Amino acid sequence: VQLQASGGGLVQTGGSLRLSCAASGRTFRTYAMAWFRQAPGKEREFVAAVGRRGVGTDYGDSAKGRFTISRDSAKFTMYLQMNSLKPEDTAIYYCAGCPDCSLTNREYEYAYWGQGTLVTVSS
Repeated sequence: VQLQASGGGLVQTGGSLRLSCAASGRTFRTYAMAWFRQAPGKEREFVAAVGRRGVGTDYGDSAKGRFTISRDSAKFTMYLQMNSLKPEDTAIYYCAGCPDCSLTNREYEYAYWGQGTLVTVSS
C-alpha cells in the first residue's frame, strides 16, 4: 500500500489543522494506522493510532486531549485533527500502516510509511 500525507502548514499557537493520509489499495481497512512525528534534532515519536476497521484508538502523551485520530475506510483515508496547537508540535508528521496489527504504538511494527507533511506552529 502507498500512503500520501497532506494538510500540514503554518498555524499560530492555539490554532487547528487537520492532516490527511490517503492510502492506495483496498486492504487499507485491515491495517492499523498511525501518526508519528519528528521535530528538528529529535527522534521520531508516536502521536496517535487507530485500529483496523476503526476499532480502538491510542494517543501519545503529547496528543491526549488535543488531537483526534479517525479513519474513513470508504475513502481510504485517515485523519488527524489537531487543536490547541503549540510551538512544540512543530514537526514533520508521518502516517504509517501496519498490515499485521490490530492497534499498536510501536514504530518498528509499521511497515508502510508516507512521505511526511510539515506542521509549523508559530508563537
